[in-house]
Amino acid sequence: MAVLYGKKIKLFSLGSNNELAAEISEYIDVPLSSISVKEFADGEVNINIEETVREHDVFIVQSTNEPVNDNYMKLLITIDALKRASARNINVIMPYYGYSRQDRKAKSRQPISAKLIADLIQVAGATRVLTMDLHASQIQGFFDIPIDNLVAFPSIADYFESMNFKDSVVVSPDHGGATRARQLADALSVPIAIIDKSRPLPNVAEVMGIIGDVENKTCIIIDDMIDTAGTLTVAASALMEHGAKEVYASCTHPIFSGPAIDRINNSVLKEVVVTNTIQLSENKKTRKVKQLSVSDLFGQAVLNIINGEPLSGLFERRH
Repeated sequence: MAVLYGKKIKLFSLGSNNELAAEISEYIDVPLSSISVKEFADGEVNINIEETVREHDVFIVQSTNEPVNDNYMKLLITIDALKRASARNINVIMPYYGYSRQDRKAKSRQPISAKLIADLIQVAGATRVLTMDLHASQIQGFFDIPIDNLVAFPSIADYFESMNFKDSVVVSPDHGGATRARQLADALSVPIAIIDKSRPLPNVAEVMGIIGDVENKTCIIIDDMIDTAGTLTVAASALMEHGAKEVYASCTHPIFSGPAIDRINNSVLKEVVVTNTIQLSENKKTRKVKQLSVSDLFGQAVLNIINGEPLSGLFERRH
């Protein structure tokens, strides 16, 4: 049994991101506890917590990327099991929040799935959620329990600063990401550019124009996630056509669905810098993808929560 700051602590991994869970475990010096996650023949999830959690502060590591629905069901059922086993606090570490793109009604008769997910997590019995770079920050308002939305920006900024580019520009892939691009640009003391695009269909993008000077510059595209990489690779080609010297890309969440890896490998992109909020399978690892760890951020957040300390310092770059 691990005791930190006078509190009994248990840390569980549900399998979606065992590598990150192991790194968090090492950082906070709390071993991963035993839990059995199985499925019946018909696909029903069966959870068995193999250690006592009575009056413990429990942390569950579970990203909700592909298979999204399976990962959510495992999480919800585990929360319910912990609640019924008398855990004192149930803290969900969800580095990637699935359904975050469905945060509003874009058309009539559409659901707001991100709100439904928040309701399910709360009803199941979670007492806090730790996540990173929500697709829409207003999702925090969908919860009536504490939710901490950590940011990968410091790690990404430090990496590109270490590259020492001579003449660079940070590029937002659309108008909505301009704030994110401005934050990175300010950290690197470089200008920004914005790609003006339209999206006639989901996961389909058409570049209409580029706002800003990219000629003879190293371009760094930044976004919160990369899904099929269609938008990203189209944007990278457009930048090269407008005279860019080379193009890098970065994001927090490497979803990499379907043809994403092939598109990246066959693109003009020099390198794609991502974090490990999502564990990459072997077939999604490529020489063009550089993965940064955010385990220190989550680990320190866990320690601060246990000790009743603020998390505000984790949102700033440390030098």
